[in-house]
Amino acid sequence: MPPAFESVRIRPLSSREDAPAVREFYDRAADYVSMESGGAPDDRMVEDFFAACPPGSDLAASGKLGVFLDRDGLVAIADMAFGYPEAGDAYIGLLLIDPAHRGKGLGQALVEHLAAMARTENAGRMLVAVLDENVRGRAFWEREGFRLERSFPPAAIRAKTHVRHRMQRPL
Repeated sequence: MPPAFESVRIRPLSSREDAPAVREFYDRAADYVSMESGGAPDDRMVEDFFAACPPGSDLAASGKLGVFLDRDGLVAIADMAFGYPEAGDAYIGLLLIDPAHRGKGLGQALVEHLAAMARTENAGRMLVAVLDENVRGRAFWEREGFRLERSFPPAAIRAKTHVRHRMQRPL
């Protein structure tokens, strides 16, 4: 972990125990929510975070993770599913960091934690889809060793339409 995050804890999130903290987190990360959906954070986003998984994936086998700092509470969330789009893949559905903690190395540490989880599940690669509009996000994933695999036609996410770029990193 980077020195600034010595008190970091990464643990699975539970909808029963952690939904209020995830809701508050989404409020702090409203910049991403607006970019993605064109709207403001709401309770449905929290429900979707805990319930969503890619087609053919097992929700029980996916990882809904939270990153906690002693002083600041929940500062990042991540969602990773296994077996999508192919058996042996680990698909990062979301990795989102509180704006106050971006650019400090926490994202890199979280990606390495996810990579370790993926290796434990015998995944051969990790994948993530980045919105065309998320230029900073794409640069982050490229720095983490992800490369463009393919782009998808425009699709709606609530009030906005996006081109998504699927990126992959071998493990």
